[in-house]
Amino acid sequence: MTTRQLCRWHTFATATVLERAAVRRIVEAASAAIQQRGAFHLVLAGGTTPRRVYEALCSVAADWSCWHIYFGDERCLPPGDAERNSRMAAKAWLDHVAIPVAQVHVMPAELGAIEAARRYATTLGSVGEFDLVLLGLGEDGHTASLFPDQDWGIAANSPDVLAVFDAPKPPPERVSISAHRLGQAREVIFLVSGAGKRDAVTAWRSGQLIPATSITPALGVEVWLEQQLL
Repeated sequence: MTTRQLCRWHTFATATVLERAAVRRIVEAASAAIQQRGAFHLVLAGGTTPRRVYEALCSVAADWSCWHIYFGDERCLPPGDAERNSRMAAKAWLDHVAIPVAQVHVMPAELGAIEAARRYATTLGSVGEFDLVLLGLGEDGHTASLFPDQDWGIAANSPDVLAVFDAPKPPPERVSISAHRLGQAREVIFLVSGAGKRDAVTAWRSGQLIPATSITPALGVEVWLEQQLL
């Protein structure tokens, strides 16, 4: 049985306003987590809007030594490939702040989807709830590398990390944290901007089952989007 998703929708006048708000919320969540639990466990998304958020994080004051970084999904490409989410995040942000290298948990996707999924599941095995999960929304409703008409890993006994072989966008081979594991989080925020996302937002709000609806943390999800998408 699937759990019904609780959504809280928040609109922002422009993508820039949304991105600034996201930076503030990430910093607030980090501060609270570090104060309460001594560490901040953050899952990153790929995409243009998250990239601009990461760039802005370079200039904030934070106790970077307590941050632990994870990736919601990755393309099975060589480590330095510009199309990898880990490379994008490194170039935009992670290479410019003092987060210890051992606390940036990159998916070893260059090993192939099966082996990378196995190894990343081991990495996540020692991690409890994520403090904050950032997700995007594709034009087809996908999030992370959970695509329509595929296994999203919703069931409680699903693997924490999925090997993906037939993604509809290149490259077809990817690795993704499962919907069930992404939902094991204190807070989940979808960052959605760009006119091309309008149909996916409409489908989501009308109750259609799209991959984004498979993320069901106990406290629900926050969907932050540009006003133009409504």
